[in-house]
Amino acid sequence: MTYNLLTVDAVRPEVMAAALAECLGMAVADVEVVDPDGDPDLPNWEAPVLCTYRATFGDVAWSLDIYVQDYVAVKPPESEVAAGFAQVAATTVLFPAVEAPPSAYWAVTPQGLATRARLEPSDDESSMFEVTAVEAPVPQLPRAVVTRFEEIVKEQRLPSPVAEAFEASVERLRRVASHEARMAFDDGTGSPLWSAEDKLAVWERVIAQMESGWAPSGWYPAGLYRERLEARDELADISARLPDEVTELLDEALEELDSRFVAATEEDPSGHLRRELTGASAEPALVGWWWLRRPSPTPWEVM
Repeated sequence: MTYNLLTVDAVRPEVMAAALAECLGMAVADVEVVDPDGDPDLPNWEAPVLCTYRATFGDVAWSLDIYVQDYVAVKPPESEVAAGFAQVAATTVLFPAVEAPPSAYWAVTPQGLATRARLEPSDDESSMFEVTAVEAPVPQLPRAVVTRFEEIVKEQRLPSPVAEAFEASVERLRRVASHEARMAFDDGTGSPLWSAEDKLAVWERVIAQMESGWAPSGWYPAGLYRERLEARDELADISARLPDEVTELLDEALEELDSRFVAATEEDPSGHLRRELTGASAEPALVGWWWLRRPSPTPWEVM
């Protein structure tokens, strides 16, 4: 098990050892803290916990690479280790987020505040880092802009079991279809079937996030929500380009998801939400019914 932490303050090696011992429920003697540029014969490279540290510059002082041996029983998630380390070492700690953007990090303060952070490396110096933005104020990072991270929400991929079941059912149909009929089951990029599978997963994910209270970020960008409603528009128009058997499967999946969408939203018959999102008028007879419902509270107005 490995952990990668960055500290805002230059924590002393003995404090690192004490903090890691506390986080992992071990004796301090079982934690070896190593300067990789020091004497290679001195450290115990086989220690249960091995932590190497390197100096960094800018908004962070140390980069820690922590390796926990397989036989160690307690291996908490990185978020817990970062929070515990921050408290014991009395410094703000950053650790990588799971989303794709390389600048996506979490920052956790000694007081326990955990917030998204955008960590940018210097173009001129590989060991120079700047925390350019956070989602909540962090006292030790006063220069960071407080803002929401739309790119993080866009990267989140919640499970989509309904869409996956649809794809599996289509594949079963493909396997038993004749050679000529299989041409209609083309799911290459941009094909009607590919679009149906893609947009169905998109529709399911926004519903799942709505049902969860917009977890994990706790909010949702207005522009991204508009794109999800537009995906539902495409699903409504795509049936005519699919084999009848696939259309039937798609209708069944949409019936389930649409009922969940209705349960998670409230009526907006005047079309106020559509005007807010697109600036266009919303005549009920001219738009899909999903445009005439709205989540409550509006997810881009929370926080």
